[in-house]
Amino acid sequence: SQSMTKTSRVGLLLILGLLLSSVALAQFVVRDIRVEGLQRISAGTVFNYLPITVGSTIGEEDYPEIIRALFRTGFFTDVSLERDGDVLVIAVAERPAISEIEIEGNQDISTEDLRTALAEIGLREGEVFSRALLDRMEQELLQQYFSRGKYAVQVDSDVQPLPRNRVAISLSISEGVAARIRQINIVGNEDFDDDDLLDEFQLSTTGWFTLFTRGDQYSRQKLEADIEAMRSFYLDRGYLQFNVDSTQVSITPDKQDIYITINITEGEPYTVRSVELAGEAPVPLEELRPLVTVESGEVFSRSEVVEITQAIADRLGDEGYAFANVNVVPQVDEAARAVDLNMVIDPGQRVYVRRINFAGNIKTQDEVLRREMRQTEGAWFSTQDVERSQERLERLKFLQEVSVETPAVAGTTDQVDVNVNVVERPSNNLILGLGFGQEAGLLLNTSVNMTNFMGSGRELGLAFNNSKTNTNYSLSYNNPYFTLDGISRGFELSFEEIDAEEANQADYVTDNTTAIINFGFPVTEFDTIRLGGGYRRVAVDTTDNTPEEILDELDENGDEYDNFPLELSFSRDSRNRAIFPDRGALNRVAAEVTVPGSTAEYYKLSFRHQSYYPLQDWLTLSLRGDVGYGDGYSGDGLPFFENFFAGGLTTVRGYKANTLGPRYASSGDPSGGSFRLISGVELVFPFPLLRNSEAFRLAAFVDAGNVFDQSSDFDFNDIRVTSGIAARWLSPLGPLAISVAAPLNEKDDDETEAVQFSFGIPF
Repeated sequence: SQSMTKTSRVGLLLILGLLLSSVALAQFVVRDIRVEGLQRISAGTVFNYLPITVGSTIGEEDYPEIIRALFRTGFFTDVSLERDGDVLVIAVAERPAISEIEIEGNQDISTEDLRTALAEIGLREGEVFSRALLDRMEQELLQQYFSRGKYAVQVDSDVQPLPRNRVAISLSISEGVAARIRQINIVGNEDFDDDDLLDEFQLSTTGWFTLFTRGDQYSRQKLEADIEAMRSFYLDRGYLQFNVDSTQVSITPDKQDIYITINITEGEPYTVRSVELAGEAPVPLEELRPLVTVESGEVFSRSEVVEITQAIADRLGDEGYAFANVNVVPQVDEAARAVDLNMVIDPGQRVYVRRINFAGNIKTQDEVLRREMRQTEGAWFSTQDVERSQERLERLKFLQEVSVETPAVAGTTDQVDVNVNVVERPSNNLILGLGFGQEAGLLLNTSVNMTNFMGSGRELGLAFNNSKTNTNYSLSYNNPYFTLDGISRGFELSFEEIDAEEANQADYVTDNTTAIINFGFPVTEFDTIRLGGGYRRVAVDTTDNTPEEILDELDENGDEYDNFPLELSFSRDSRNRAIFPDRGALNRVAAEVTVPGSTAEYYKLSFRHQSYYPLQDWLTLSLRGDVGYGDGYSGDGLPFFENFFAGGLTTVRGYKANTLGPRYASSGDPSGGSFRLISGVELVFPFPLLRNSEAFRLAAFVDAGNVFDQSSDFDFNDIRVTSGIAARWLSPLGPLAISVAAPLNEKDDDETEAVQFSFGIPF
């Protein structure tokens, strides 16, 4: 038995020795690494991902980790390892690269937006292709369309292999029809009916107006915005405990109709019991208290509280505290349904402006923009001055867009920069064009218009205009900063031939030669006085059809008038923009008088008013008024060619141009008068399909007015009133205006015109 035991021990030792020798044979020191099968990927890229390097000792038990490391890169579809002596051989099969992505069939979402969405999930040209990525792509596109209410969308993909291990992906999209909202149910409202709440919604059920607004097309983002609008509706009426309990959106099996149900809890309205100001205000609290417009006993309104805090922050901003915060700490008494508001003022640190930087002004000199700035470098930051500076820049004719940012200066706590970015309008243009208007007829327009001459902000114009009513040659110049303190100087030389008959007046022609120089004197930020004078020569040609009243006047005064007019005006202009303003007002009082010794000694007085009130961010109320009066001061009245006229696109729409008011007894032609009264109301809004366009506006209007022979002849019953719809478009080829109007109190002899339009003629 002892000999058997020795034999067994020897056998075990032999088996253990063989195992150890086999392990030693499987392990080896890697003297080199060779990668086979690469096409696009470099060997160096593979080496970067390997968990081993040349000189490492490895065995077959290390192979799985090496293979897993290479698979994790996503570059390969197959990886295998072999040993060739002391060389580790890695054989790979690369995944193909995406050479191109073609998208077709998309209309509701642009190709650029779809490519951006696909890039976010890693599907872009040049990336490695995988089937899993293609599935994610299809799901991403479906989600993009589902968010727009298109639940019937279908996305088909096709992958075509290309040479050099590449693929081309084609996406075919069938968008289908967007699901329409058939019903919106609000459950739980007791104090307000559904109509009041749904008026706050962008979404709506299908109706005739939704053909333009698309409000009946479901969108998850719009629904979330509508729910927030409803929340604001309740919070602005004191319902502090308002809550949206749940929202259900269901779609019919054919994916065409959507039903929305919103469950809410209204709660009870709360009133404001007290309002206290606290904190370290840098200005006396007595100056801030008038900004607190809410009083004890009023119903709580979140929007009013926000307006108060913003007003206080703006007031502090005027003192240089650009980052002031007003934190509202409400204390709610549920038993009394009252809330105490504690407004804690945190002014932060006072800051000043380090630099004012301009960008985007390719042609315009920095100095031209800088002189419009009311915020200055080195001064304390002022919210009011920055806002006014932006308004002044927006009023420049050669700037299309102005944006202002006030970032903090890195590394400081008391400095900001004012960065002004502008987009310039085309300037210094040669214009050869045609226009048309029912009043002027075909208009040939040839002009060199330099609204920003050599980037200096000066205006220089040379024009030739020809239409059926007049022929005009003019040279004009204006320097808005003739002096450093803003006094302007300009002049105009012009010759104009007017065919009065073509302008719906009497049958005569005038040749007018004018030379005028004028100055503008800024009185305040908004007020300007203008003074001008010059020479105007009027030569009158008559025909056999000229009214006898005109012939009699010419017999008395002659057919050539040499007049020397002086003009004086005062204007207050607080409009935020010169074109399509939405807030502010323009008031202008003007007087024109010819100096003694002129052929016709007369004076003309006028008052013009325009005001704009933003009702919503997209809706503006516009009011206008125009009063004119004139007379002679040496016994004669106004010359017939200086009379006021009314009717047409610029006065009372719906009536033929210049046809309102008195007429000559001998011919029945419109004669105009010495007294004119015009007024109008407009609701201005963007076209629904061009909501963000800055060049197109629609307006619902009411016009009223007339002309009277003398102011003593004024009779309110003679005022003509019209209503209608108007459109204005700043097209690339020139301004276009059109109106459709209906007179509300026309009389038998009135000349009406329902549709009126002009093209190429300034508004």
